[in-house]
Amino acid sequence: MSPAPPRRPGPGSEPPTTTGALARLGYARPDRVRSFLDEPALAGLGRGAAEAIGRVADPDEAVLGLLRFAEASREAGRDRELEDLLGDIGRPDGPGERLIRVLGTSVALGDFLTRHPDRAVALEAGPDALTMDSADVRSRLLGAVGAVAGAEIPLASLSGREGRDALRIAYHERLLQIAAADVTAPDPTAVQPLVSTALADLAGASLEAALAIARTAVEDQQKVRLAVVAMGKTGARELNFISDVDVVYVAEAASEAAAAPTEPSAGQRSGSTATGSDPDEERTVVEIGAALCRELARVCADRTAEGSLWQVDANLRPEGKDGELVRTLDSYRRYYRRWADSWEFQALLKARFVAGDRELGKAFEEMVEPWIWQASTREGFVEDTRAMRRRVIAHIPRAEADRNIKLGPGGLRDVEFTVQLLQMVHGRTDETLHVRGTLPALERLGAGGFISRRHVVELDSAYRFLRTVEHRLQLHRMRRTQVLPTAEADLRRLARSVGLTPQDFTPRYERTRRRVRQLHEEIFYRPLLLTNSQLSDDEVMLSSESAQARLAAIGYRDPRRAIDHIRALTDGISRRAAIQRQLMPALLEWFADGIDPDMGLLAFRRLSDTIGSAHWYLALLRDSGVAARRLTRVLSSSRFVGEQLEKVPEAVRWLSRDETLRPLGREKLHEEFLAVIRRVDSIESAQDLLRRARLRELLRISMAHLLGLVDSRQAARGLTDLAEAVLEAGLLVAYHAVARERGAIGEDVAPVREDLELSASDLRERRSDPSRALGVEMALVAMGSFGAREMGYASDADVQFLFTDRGAGQEAGAIAVKVATQVQRILNAPSTGADMKVNADLRPEGRNGVLARSIESWSVYYRRDALTWERQALVRARVVVASRDLQSQIESAMDHERYPSGGLGESAHREIATMKARVESERLPRGTDPARHLKLGRGSMSDVEWVSQLIVLRHAHEIPELRTTTTLEILERARAAELLTVRQQEELEAAWRLSWQIRRAIFLWRGREGDVLPKDRIDLYAAAVLVEGDEASASELEDSYLRATRHARTVAEEIIFGDAAD
Repeated sequence: MSPAPPRRPGPGSEPPTTTGALARLGYARPDRVRSFLDEPALAGLGRGAAEAIGRVADPDEAVLGLLRFAEASREAGRDRELEDLLGDIGRPDGPGERLIRVLGTSVALGDFLTRHPDRAVALEAGPDALTMDSADVRSRLLGAVGAVAGAEIPLASLSGREGRDALRIAYHERLLQIAAADVTAPDPTAVQPLVSTALADLAGASLEAALAIARTAVEDQQKVRLAVVAMGKTGARELNFISDVDVVYVAEAASEAAAAPTEPSAGQRSGSTATGSDPDEERTVVEIGAALCRELARVCADRTAEGSLWQVDANLRPEGKDGELVRTLDSYRRYYRRWADSWEFQALLKARFVAGDRELGKAFEEMVEPWIWQASTREGFVEDTRAMRRRVIAHIPRAEADRNIKLGPGGLRDVEFTVQLLQMVHGRTDETLHVRGTLPALERLGAGGFISRRHVVELDSAYRFLRTVEHRLQLHRMRRTQVLPTAEADLRRLARSVGLTPQDFTPRYERTRRRVRQLHEEIFYRPLLLTNSQLSDDEVMLSSESAQARLAAIGYRDPRRAIDHIRALTDGISRRAAIQRQLMPALLEWFADGIDPDMGLLAFRRLSDTIGSAHWYLALLRDSGVAARRLTRVLSSSRFVGEQLEKVPEAVRWLSRDETLRPLGREKLHEEFLAVIRRVDSIESAQDLLRRARLRELLRISMAHLLGLVDSRQAARGLTDLAEAVLEAGLLVAYHAVARERGAIGEDVAPVREDLELSASDLRERRSDPSRALGVEMALVAMGSFGAREMGYASDADVQFLFTDRGAGQEAGAIAVKVATQVQRILNAPSTGADMKVNADLRPEGRNGVLARSIESWSVYYRRDALTWERQALVRARVVVASRDLQSQIESAMDHERYPSGGLGESAHREIATMKARVESERLPRGTDPARHLKLGRGSMSDVEWVSQLIVLRHAHEIPELRTTTTLEILERARAAELLTVRQQEELEAAWRLSWQIRRAIFLWRGREGDVLPKDRIDLYAAAVLVEGDEASASELEDSYLRATRHARTVAEEIIFGDAAD
């Protein structure tokens, strides 16, 4: 074939096919493009073709695709048709223009045209291609597989690979028409809803044709009537170019008429179908229906030489992947009435019959429709809604979050979530909102006064833009993707495909995402703040009932009171009210994400009443999104934190920075408490200052714990460090008080001299002036959870007071008792739920014994008179306040008793086992379920701790690594020493850790200690979220705890009671 005739440039102009001209026209590789344009196959290109192709999304790909299509056309003998198309390129609105626009946007459709150049005839259709009647599309695809569209049950004459290929060719031909109309539209966002509707209709027609093919492969198919009900985007007629097609299937026996949803008759037995079929017949229907549906899915998804269509996803059916693939109407009715979760009714909002038996499909629609609009009143609606949104966000890789058009912040899912939530809330009382599509629902919400007209326009525009971008992304290679590319060439093509320059695209995309996030707050929450006096022309004010319905739908249990709080916080002309009006929409949403939005909002109101006018507080809320969000998190999760922030409001400052929330550590706390006690002038002032300083640090640890900045071990260590520091500070004050009372020091002597800047250990070696004046040196031994560094928020500080004479002589004992008594007096103030109690009941002879003993007397007691349980208690004993010399003496004496030479004798082991059984029978509160007590119950903390202590008593004399006081460390080291199997160690650790975490969660949630796994579902849900995260559920935590403790109990019985019996 002769080469193309030379192009004649105008006077003084450069030929449009030179490399320089092509580069200026937008071609990335002009040399290659020039060689392609000179190919004989493209000889028919008219003048202006290079310029026209240069305007498409990717000119280089368009030229390559055009060359491949031309060569295929000439090889197929379609020269005349090709010449017409090539000559048409450059003429607006013609088939040639549509051809190059498609080729410059979609490599995948270019491949289709290369395989089937005869299908280019589809490009004859103009913009009207988007409005083709769905019945016509159905007829086309059924005809393509040899089925008669008008038949009662269409049956394909083409089957197997031939039928599949015929379906794919017809599908892609129609897809080509839709894409051509889309990419040539002057404003692609204007036609975007039409494009999605056309794609959904094409999917429905394809399912119909696939069913016609499937019937040819399934035996006894004529016995079953089957309806395919589309869900999700297909059901809403807002489908993408490539996406899974969500469906559910309904089947009935072919002899039955489709039954409208009716109540069972009085004589009808429970479980029988409304159509009167017996269980055996229903099972036959389900089996044949399932075979049809599986074959239908394969027809759509199988990859042939013509590619595939898409995956058919039936996972929105009852019970998901574990449920029956097909159900009868009555089976659906029974499930939705008794077992369905709230989210399943939300999913049914989009349900629409698309293929198969129309009467049956419509009966399904009518049956479920009333249930959809009652979903927002169902128990669990709020939790399901929150969980659905969290799952979406959690599945996005962090690196892709900002580039994910669909799921990222401000993406398509945010628009859909906002609109659907408002539909579910207000659709209960307004039937005009009973529509499936996002944009139709948005329009109706505006018409009903639920959203302002301005917001309707903005959200509509944002949704159309994001959807158009998503379509262009997918069109390129017909792959399911929603993530913006990072390569410069890909971004350039994407930007040009939506009519923007690469420089303008990214700012437009970012602005749209930011505005969508803002619109969610403004649309859902802002109207809750408005009164008639504040209303502007483009805003809406909700009725009291509508406002309360919105708040109830997102988790507020008392929406009427919540509205009162909102008004109290935002009414008025003060600076505080103005800033809180600005912040309130975001705060309301963040509170709703917490465990108890009502508690959080009330606590925020009280806090604002306390410090709301402080400039730093308002500025922090306004300028630090991190601090504001964290504040809503802790207030809606913890009654304790809310109460403490009212007392220590300046602690809100800590929320803006991670480092200010982390526990301070022993030495830093020592410095803080020294600064406090230097200011005391009486026992009463010491009590007040130390309690306030301790509560302040307790608040810091609890907020860090709630926000996930410290884990359970770190929280326990922080609480233990705090107890040690406050106890040592209390001892210094007690020295001072007793010394002054005895006249050993003057009135001007401070508990610690101002000029001394010593570390805690150095001060113990030097000793304070009051201590030296008294002539005694005290040592404090931590016991129990304190000694094990496993303290909780309200744990007692179990201690033993020891002393040595440093010059007091015969008075040393009395002075030491006096000092110990003062320590308890200072620190054991009346309890407010979180005050630390210094408890010395584990001392020799218990409460009957002397409060403070000399080290010599203490050592003699343990050597000669101590009971086995008292030696067992020393396993967790740790010296926390003492000079190095005293600490060494005490530890040596303790080691002799807790790591006995030769290990634990058999009789002592039996004594421990007996004592354990007695503790279980006597100390467990009457009426408490042993399986639910977190401390003393079967398999709980006590069981695990006794196992660890028994291991130490038996083996630490020969395995020094076991000589630690911490329960979990003992278990880990016991496994390393092969004293426990991996399974035993893991099961014991899991039970202990979960018990500890639940106890602390209950304290944070309620503001008071709790030792029993809650039965109240709200309390249990709160504990679940605090322990396991936002995705947790009350029932899952309960099951996890009961399972973990059951396993741990088995191990504990083997070690404690089994070995003792041997």
